[in-house]
Amino acid sequence: MSSRQAESAAGGALRTPLLFVALLVLFGIEAATSGWNAALVILNMGVISAIMALGLNLQWGYAGLFNAGTMGFIALGGLAPVLISMPATQGAMGAGGWRVLLALAIAVAVLALSVQTWKQLRKGVRGLATIIVLIVGFFVFRAIFDPAVRAVEAINPSAQGYLGGLGLPVLMAWPVGALLAAIAAWAIGKAALGLRSDYLAIATLGIAEIIVAVLKNENWLDRGVMNVNGIPRPFFIPREIDLQASADFVARAADFGMDPVLASTIFVKLLYLALFAVVLIIFVAGTQLALHSPWGRMMRAIRENEVAASAMGKNVTKRHLQIFIIGSAICGFAGAMMVTLDGQLTPATYNPLRFTFLIMVMVILGGSGNNWGAVLGGILVWYLWIKAEAWGPELLQLLTSGMEPGALKDHLLESAAQMRYLAMGLVLLVVLRFAPRGLLPER
Repeated sequence: MSSRQAESAAGGALRTPLLFVALLVLFGIEAATSGWNAALVILNMGVISAIMALGLNLQWGYAGLFNAGTMGFIALGGLAPVLISMPATQGAMGAGGWRVLLALAIAVAVLALSVQTWKQLRKGVRGLATIIVLIVGFFVFRAIFDPAVRAVEAINPSAQGYLGGLGLPVLMAWPVGALLAAIAAWAIGKAALGLRSDYLAIATLGIAEIIVAVLKNENWLDRGVMNVNGIPRPFFIPREIDLQASADFVARAADFGMDPVLASTIFVKLLYLALFAVVLIIFVAGTQLALHSPWGRMMRAIRENEVAASAMGKNVTKRHLQIFIIGSAICGFAGAMMVTLDGQLTPATYNPLRFTFLIMVMVILGGSGNNWGAVLGGILVWYLWIKAEAWGPELLQLLTSGMEPGALKDHLLESAAQMRYLAMGLVLLVVLRFAPRGLLPER
């Protein structure tokens, strides 16, 4: 461990508040230069990113689990607002929805039957019997599922073509998103948590890609790459156009000397920020309590030395499964929040760089094992990620201003859009060089 980091960590009790004050100053400068609307856009998504980082910090910081499939859990959480808050598509259940559900129930039953077949039969015949059960079950499943899906997707395919949701308040979708991610984490964890950390990373990365591929291709579920738009907002957050039509709101905006259009966008973003801040505080309080509880100390003891912890009677695999599920559920919760903020589900936008690599950078830069570090890293890295896209072209224009026109200059200017990846790499290298345990190291 670096002695340099130990000295920097000794910055005292003021280190954490000073860094958060610096973050507030940074957003104050952003608001002064780009406007409050732009600053709040970044800050709202930064708070959601901080919650994602908290989930990964539980797994990596507390238990040392290398989860490279964060994207999959976030995407599953994002599916929940569609299933819960969108209205049901008229006629979809009658056309094929019930048969889709029947086919899925048969698939689950076939998997359960194959497991029992494997367990109950003796060696020599159980392999062949299990394969027969799976093959027969597969053809039965497809015979019911395929025509049902075609019937659902034929219903007004340009605007619907999917089952729709339950039409419930969107806030109910957030815990459901956590539940979907937790169920997936349980299934993955039961199969992969006994593996070495590098194998766990490969397994989670692969399963995350499978989850996103399902979301992209199963149109009956979420319209795939055609996206689901118009996801409802929380009941207390109005639409900007309604505020602009309100004489009382227009009068209040005039009292502050603001244009009603700008005032309505800022007001709505402030409401979202207040809601997200409440959720963030709850998660930080919960994770802090867990960190300082006997359970948290046990998890860190397992992280430091699994063999010693096992010798002391701790069930390492069971504890790993617990924290893997909890961390994934938090990521799923944040995924549902993100889709609610966007008002749409766009499966094609889920990619490992944004929803796995960047979340890891947030945790590492903030301080692995420190919840406040995860929050700081989540907001700060998201700010840098957004601003690097704008700063990149300006920086390259400046650097190439003295160059003669030619292929090299054109190539550099065309590569400006990739500057954010270079910027994240440089930030990560600088932090690992001068503060290898992050800005707020684990105490």
